[in-house]
Amino acid sequence: MAQTPAVAVGPRLGPLYLTLPLANVAVMFLWMTVGAFVLPVHVQRITGTNDVAALGLANSIGPLMATLANPIFGQISDRTRSRYGRRSPWILGCVLIGAVALLAQAGVGSVLMLGISWAVVQTIMNGYQAAMTAILPDRVPADRYGTFSGLFGLGTPLAIITSSIMFIVFPQLAQGGAYYVVIAVLLVAALLLVFASPDRSSVDLPRQPFHLGEFLAGFWRPLKTHDFRWAFVSRFGVMLGYFVIFTFNLFLLEDFIKIPKDQVIAKMGLLMLVGQVATLLAVLVVGPLSDRIGRFKLFVLIAGLASAVSLGIPLLMPTFGGMVIYNVVHGIAFGIFMAVDMALVTKVLPNPEEVGKDMGVINIANAGPQIVAPSIAALVVTLGGYPTLFAVGIAISLLGVTGVLKIRGVR
Repeated sequence: MAQTPAVAVGPRLGPLYLTLPLANVAVMFLWMTVGAFVLPVHVQRITGTNDVAALGLANSIGPLMATLANPIFGQISDRTRSRYGRRSPWILGCVLIGAVALLAQAGVGSVLMLGISWAVVQTIMNGYQAAMTAILPDRVPADRYGTFSGLFGLGTPLAIITSSIMFIVFPQLAQGGAYYVVIAVLLVAALLLVFASPDRSSVDLPRQPFHLGEFLAGFWRPLKTHDFRWAFVSRFGVMLGYFVIFTFNLFLLEDFIKIPKDQVIAKMGLLMLVGQVATLLAVLVVGPLSDRIGRFKLFVLIAGLASAVSLGIPLLMPTFGGMVIYNVVHGIAFGIFMAVDMALVTKVLPNPEEVGKDMGVINIANAGPQIVAPSIAALVVTLGGYPTLFAVGIAISLLGVTGVLKIRGVR
């Protein structure tokens, strides 16, 4: 049976209702703005074509590093002792280093260097994300998990809505100017989280002696816990089903839906805006509702099934109108998932003393799909075209649903 993480509830909980979701919006703004819009355009600038293999390469290196970085940074932050708490030094430090890395990425001129620079950014910013997500089990009481999970769930839709509007109004930012906007957003969000809702000092917390073997074993240990393991599988499947489509969104619209190249950035922004408004509405409804009725697993199950169904829409309607319907239905499904997934995961954490590391391990289920999705998508599109890619996405999403059915300790 998973233990409920110990939390330091007090007067500083109030500002977290704003600063914590804002910090999550900022990092999602990074992933979505650069990953969905800027990176494909950067590849086009370098190669002069819609080079699927080049985009796959640029997208593949970073998630591999992020997969390793998230739990490592999480465990290091668990061990951090400072007057500013365990998480704040890593949140602020990683944003500052990440900003420098983004500035460097803006100027690279080869696909290899683009992949390497994006890998550095993802590695560093996963340190930020690991420390930031650990704040939920650190400082939020159990009866607010659903509410805060919903607030976390706002991160992706708000980030995509913001980036979509930005590229609809200023499509030229996809040529590289968006890097500087992302840096500004990250810096503001990190400063607000660290200084407007400061953590308690961790100086007096017990210090565990460092043993390399124990440190490495800690990454595998939570996966031995039944419910944690299946929560991991569920998240991995749902996110992989999402990213096999998301990674090739721009090329899909040009080559499958036949949107002219000079219109595709604006059309892509509009589709993502429509989908994320649907996601946002679903999050706002389901997050508080899940707290009220105490049913988290049910909502994840509904989300996974709805996501699989939505992926069939472009197969039946390979038009811009079909993509609008797909983005609405898929947006609702993803919103339901994002509203409750963090609450479900927090409830199955096995060790209250290692929440940073364990949240880092579960976050591999976010980064892992980003590693394999570009390669899977590139192979599938090469062999069977975009209709086959949607069919593969349906199968993967359904596999993710089976994971949540195996969880025993959460309703």
